Amino acid sequence: MLALAKTRPGPGLELIDVPTPTPSPTEVLIRVSRTGICGTDLHIATWDGWAEKTVTTPRIIGHEFCGHIVELGSSVTGLEVGQFVSGEGHYVCGRCRACLAGRRHLCRNTRGIGYHVDGAFAEYFAMPAANVWVHPQDADPDVAAIFDPFGNAVHAALQFPALAEDVLVSGAGPIGIMAALVAKFQGARNVVITDLSDERLELARSLGLTSTVNVGRESLSDVYDRFSMREGFDIGLEMSGSGVALTTMINNMTHGGRIALLGTPTRELTVDFSTIIFNMLTIQGVTGRQIFETWYAMSSLLRSGLDISGVITHRFPAREFEQAFAVAGDGRSGKVIMTWD
Repeated sequence: MLALAKTRPGPGLELIDVPTPTPSPTEVLIRVSRTGICGTDLHIATWDGWAEKTVTTPRIIGHEFCGHIVELGSSVTGLEVGQFVSGEGHYVCGRCRACLAGRRHLCRNTRGIGYHVDGAFAEYFAMPAANVWVHPQDADPDVAAIFDPFGNAVHAALQFPALAEDVLVSGAGPIGIMAALVAKFQGARNVVITDLSDERLELARSLGLTSTVNVGRESLSDVYDRFSMREGFDIGLEMSGSGVALTTMINNMTHGGRIALLGTPTRELTVDFSTIIFNMLTIQGVTGRQIFETWYAMSSLLRSGLDISGVITHRFPAREFEQAFAVAGDGRSGKVIMTWD
């Protein structure tokens, strides 16, 4: 089968021919249909400091995917050949305190597919049955392929009730846009999304997020009147990983405001703890998804009418991965999908 892999340390990826995996007794074999390119995949492709510390080669990359089950391991029950699925990309130990308490998203021994273990950028992928999520057969395969990042957005956006609140989202990348759509769907009064990219802010506007601010040209505090605000934002969703964005968010929160941090900084940040303390702000770190509560919430949101399909802006055959990665890494696109069928 064909697979996209990091075959050796250093920049670059290779599309290689490898044996089709054989599922263990507790695994299923999935014929991959679509995959989504994540920032993690870009880090691995460029071989930055995080990738150098985290990834051992050779490694098949990728963790955003969907496809159909084609084979069941001998011990697998509750799943069927032909089901349309994607899956939770965090493999947990099952024995630590968090796992035993049913809080698997907090497992301290988590391994991630596509960087700790072989991933899903391949024609076939074997996954533990316990990690499989079954979609309706008529689900949009592009949307099903990005349930992993959609889950990041939902996990962050549902940290705090947003009904009638003013919400600030910093970072109009695909996950930031999806988080803003979830906040709006919850009934937030204002959802303001910021970025430095006019292209990404235009994408946000095209999806109904009309309150956008290019913070390279405009100060947040100067736009309060535009949104009938006086005292700052009630909820902040920091999706960019930018220290400047986090500082700006802290300085524009109302007293008692709540911030969810999903964006991952690439270096240590200096944070104004005096403002956090004296304004009594709540800061909540967020990673991954609650297993599987967030997946249930995602499916319910889509069934209730939330449409995230517009965040997908490009599709490429897997053989054109170099072009796909170039578009995904330029900082201007929405979500980039690769097709494998």
